[in-house]
Parts: sequence; C-alpha cells; structure tokens
Amino acid sequence: MPFPALVRGAGLAAALVLLAACRIESAAPSAGPTASREGAPSGDVWIYTSMYRHVLDALDPLLKERLPGVTVHWYQAGSEKVASRLEAERAAGAVRADLLATSDPFFYERLAREGAFARYASPHVLRVPRSLLDLDARYAAIRLSTMVLVHRQGTTPTPTSFAALADGSWKGRVAIGDPLTSGTAFTWAVFCQAKYGDAFFTGLRARGAIVAGGNAAVLQKVESGEADAGVLLLENALAARARGSPIQVVWPTDGAVVIPGPVALFATTPNPVAAKAVLDVLLSPEGQRLIVEKGDMHAVDPRLEGPRGEPGVDALLERAQPWTPALVERGLTRGGTLKETFSRAFSQ
Repeated sequence: MPFPALVRGAGLAAALVLLAACRIESAAPSAGPTASREGAPSGDVWIYTSMYRHVLDALDPLLKERLPGVTVHWYQAGSEKVASRLEAERAAGAVRADLLATSDPFFYERLAREGAFARYASPHVLRVPRSLLDLDARYAAIRLSTMVLVHRQGTTPTPTSFAALADGSWKGRVAIGDPLTSGTAFTWAVFCQAKYGDAFFTGLRARGAIVAGGNAAVLQKVESGEADAGVLLLENALAARARGSPIQVVWPTDGAVVIPGPVALFATTPNPVAAKAVLDVLLSPEGQRLIVEKGDMHAVDPRLEGPRGEPGVDALLERAQPWTPALVERGLTRGGTLKETFSRAFSQ
C-alpha cells in the first residue's frame, strides 16, 4: 500500500501523468525577481534538511551546473532540530524554507494535512515505486535510510530478527537508539510495536537492551564491545565498514525498516520556479547517484544500484516491512503513547 496512499489501484498511472502535465503549467516561470528574461530559474532557495553535510557538499556543484542562476542555501541539522525550527517559524508566520528534505515521514504527513505544502509532481517521480510517493503530490521520497541489525565480526551467535532481541531466542547484549530523541529509532519502534505489541519493549528491557541515544552511539557501543549487536542505520554500518570497522550487517528475517526521506515544496515559498527546479535536480539520476555514492543511502530511482554493492530500491523493498496507511496513522496519532510505553518499560 502506498506511503500513505491517497490515490490507489489502476488510476495510479493516469493520476501521475495528469499531475506531471499540470506541473508544466504550474512551474512556468513568471515575471518578476524569481525568473530571468529568458525564463530560467533564478534567485535564492532555502532547503531545510537532515542530509549529511558531505552529501550536500557533493550536491552543490551539480546544482550550480544545472541551475547557474539559483543560489541554494542549506540549513542542516538532525530531523528533530529541523522540525523544531520549522515549528517556531510557522508559529511566527515566517517560514524561511522553500524546500524540506528530512527523514521523518510522520512529520511530512502532518504538515501535508495542515496544508503546509504545495502540490508538485516532478517528472522524475514517474519512476519512483508507488509506496514511496504521496500520490496527492504533496511530497515524495528522494532517499531511503534502512534500519538493520549489526554485530561485531567474530561474535556468535548473531541475532536473526528484531523479534529475537525481545523474545529470548537470542542471548546477548543489544544497543538500540532512543525513540524519545532519535527520529529513526522512533520510526523503527512504530514498526516493532505495530508488529509485536507493547510486550516488545518490556522484552527488550528484560533482556538488558542498552538505550544508546542516536545511531552514532549505537555504533560506538557495538564497536567497543559494550554491546554484542545493535539496531543501526545501514548507511552508518556501510560507512563504518569502509573505514575498517569490524561491523557486520544482518538483514532481519522479519523485515528491515525502510525510512523514506521525502522532499516537499512549501506553499509559502516566494520562489516556486527555482524551488521546483532544485527539487527536480535532487530527483534526477545524477542527484540520486550522489545520494547513493556519498551518503551510502538507497536512491528511489530503480535504475540505480544500492550503496557499496547493495541491490537497488526494488530489492530493498522486498527485504523490508511495508509502509501502510495504518502505520502512518499509528505514528501520527499514537506516537506520544508509544513514547510513554517505551519510557515505562525502561524505567522499571
């Protein structure tokens, strides 16, 4: 089922073609400071993002080459910090961002329902798997992060599933991120609670799980031997291995948790022509390739391979638990309850 699907079934192709056709008119350059006499995009575009700084540094030359009249400004921070800044700006009625590119799917859906985003379907989304699109054209994934299991090379036995961390079938110490402060850990917790119930958290606590904070802390605890295994972003594990870390990746048999990192255009942008052009570059094959090569993340373009020899997006989604509208609702409406349940489990 789409993420979260608002258009389903046989009407998908027609809906996307229609949206792409509408885009041609809506993105036409207008007279004024946002467009030059020739109609080329120009002016400033602010992007609020949680993408890694080195990925942004790699994207900058491509953006300058494709859009020489556009000056791109980045506000880069973790998804939670970006959300806090946006909420403050929205409360003040002064949103500076033109585009949002973080990795909190639930935040996007909430903002979309509140009317914060303009509808825009880049031509490149026609290739993106339907489960990674909001088919109302309010946002679309441009990158995929994936929560997997990791362990140190040579440690045995290794956990084979997320369930094994809590049900006693695996004996060992595991480090996990904190859903109270880490957006990726929260998304993983939503999936696990939906699949295994509240007992998953109490099971983790009973078996000595270590709440490490964010992904960097989880990696450190596994590398140092404080934990035997961990729940970690694939991109962090692959980057660590490239540096010589003894970390090994285990694809959980109960399904990895893929976390889409969408991009959305704010309805308040003063420069929609240039902002749409920037969004198109991010979704272009060249932009997607940089996200894979520099960020160790999966592209949403099925023509591209995954990071460091991993298979591409279609094979990734086969290894993952599916995004469903019910999961989106759970994260939106029951997120506070989940955090309270997690806190109670680990305060015992």
